[in-house]
Amino acid sequence: MQRRVPRPRDLAPLMQFKKPQFDATMRRLDAALTIDDLRAIAKRRTPKAAFDYTDGSAEAELSIARACQAFADIEFHPAILRDVSKVDTSCTILGGRSELPFGIAPTGFTRMMQTEGEYAGARAAARAGIPFSLSTMGTASIEDVKAANPHGRNWFQLYMWKDRERSMALVDRAATAGFDTLLVTVDVPVAGARLRDKRNGMSIPPALTARTVVNAIPRPRWWIDFLTTEPLAFASLDRWSGTVAELLDTMFDPTVTFDDLAWIKSQWPGKLVVKGIQTLDDARAVTDLGADGIVLSNHGGRQLDRAPIPFHLLPDVAREVGADTEIILDTGIMSGADIVAAVALGARFTLVGRAYLYGLMAGGEKGVDRAIAILSEQIARTMRLLGVAALDELGPQHVTQLERLTPRRRP
Repeated sequence: MQRRVPRPRDLAPLMQFKKPQFDATMRRLDAALTIDDLRAIAKRRTPKAAFDYTDGSAEAELSIARACQAFADIEFHPAILRDVSKVDTSCTILGGRSELPFGIAPTGFTRMMQTEGEYAGARAAARAGIPFSLSTMGTASIEDVKAANPHGRNWFQLYMWKDRERSMALVDRAATAGFDTLLVTVDVPVAGARLRDKRNGMSIPPALTARTVVNAIPRPRWWIDFLTTEPLAFASLDRWSGTVAELLDTMFDPTVTFDDLAWIKSQWPGKLVVKGIQTLDDARAVTDLGADGIVLSNHGGRQLDRAPIPFHLLPDVAREVGADTEIILDTGIMSGADIVAAVALGARFTLVGRAYLYGLMAGGEKGVDRAIAILSEQIARTMRLLGVAALDELGPQHVTQLERLTPRRRP
């Protein structure tokens, strides 16, 4: 092999310098290629109590670990030689269009994670053309979320309180503000045992103890934002001073029944979805009651530990009631491939909670944009690699759920 001294014109094409990014937030976000990357950034930038509230779940945290593992334990079956030069990731859900097969799930205490909170999520959802869900336990009011997302789709999530009049007053406000869907959450008769929160002494507002001050030292930006913006409070209820678990047990009504659900449905003018379905029998029951949709969910593993895995429940529910109601899936979704697998096995739509919050904590509104972009890119790429050009082409033939946890035969 004859050697020679390289000439400048030969080296020039090899020396491509990346344009510098002077915005530190965007530099971090651009380097994040997965939701797990955003989680790592969020953990570095957020005080432990706030991060653990988002990241943690109930008791031994088996439910969320199993839900995430269920998505890892799938096998895709791609079809070859299909024209996938263009893919359509849009769908129709609950009478309206969504540009992607996921929306932002309702999350409580959101401005505690990062001060832009629900406002960031609502604006990012509007840009992406997807629904935004506001929690009863949100830190932005119904009217303020509508102002942040005036032309997009807003959904309201309802916890039925012991004070029924206050609960229905929120429902009336959501209807007046033009929210098109009501998500009635039915899996919280009492608060789950969220041990991370107890160990952290997590309260609203966050308590300044010696431990939290030490934890804040490497995270000054979070505390500056927290102390120089509007005080953190629940927008839909009176101020509370105490732990989250104490608040939930004070508010939530363990006497709610199917009759109450029918009563709520009779008063809500839009679409009604029941969130927290964890058995096939309950899926049938709320479908027979006339629910427009159901959300298969174990509350992100934050209520009953060792609860059923929603993704495992999905195929049976889709076969049984999929023709009669719209099925939405949440819990454990951390990638676009997870979303594609859910749609293939019968979900009409999905909701993302932690994935959105990791983006929020990593970079505020820009971080939510980045989380949505990551999921969107992954959805489109997975569809192309499966040989699918539109969501309605996905089916059970594209996915096999591999068995890891199999029930023992009952005696």
